[in-house]
Amino acid sequence: MSTDRSELVTPELADPIGSKARVPLTVYLGRMRGSPRMVSQQRRLSAVPLTFAGTFIGIYLISIPALFPSWPLSTKLFLVGSFGASAVLLFAAPRAEFAQPRNAVAGQVIAAAVGVTAYKLLGADIGLAAAVGVATAVCVMQVTRTLHPPAGATALIAILGPAQVHRLGYDYVLTPILIGMLILIVITLIVNNLSPDENRHYPATWW
Repeated sequence: MSTDRSELVTPELADPIGSKARVPLTVYLGRMRGSPRMVSQQRRLSAVPLTFAGTFIGIYLISIPALFPSWPLSTKLFLVGSFGASAVLLFAAPRAEFAQPRNAVAGQVIAAAVGVTAYKLLGADIGLAAAVGVATAVCVMQVTRTLHPPAGATALIAILGPAQVHRLGYDYVLTPILIGMLILIVITLIVNNLSPDENRHYPATWW
């Protein structure tokens, strides 16, 4: 007995976009449901001591010059908030793409340069400078494949200050940003690779 092919066509095939496409708001809101929580391997308790050690050493080394005002670098090498966020990636999620050297170093440098430029051009309107600076930094990092989320804060710090940062101008890109990130990368290489756990080995790729 012959079968009408139209009877075999499922509603999904008849409407390849799906019935939900007829209610865009439902589809849109459905995207916000998320998915079951994934437990990161970095939550292993055995990883905590190395995470603490690496973060402590890296952040403390960057802060040392500021403790000695007579040192030539004391006014240039100091902690900025985005270093703390970078440390989270480098020591707690070292295999993440955003934590790799290309992203961590180049992303921070790009964001710093963009932030300083935005302040110099639009500093009379801090709100506009901040919006343009951060948005541009994110886009440039996307185009150059150097996305590093903490770098958004680096661009913003260049615009908001403090005055010590504003006085540095483009020197802010070299120090504290570039030198500070290189210190963090070196400590990450030394500390993370002490672990036999491959999930902590760093880097996953250099470039």
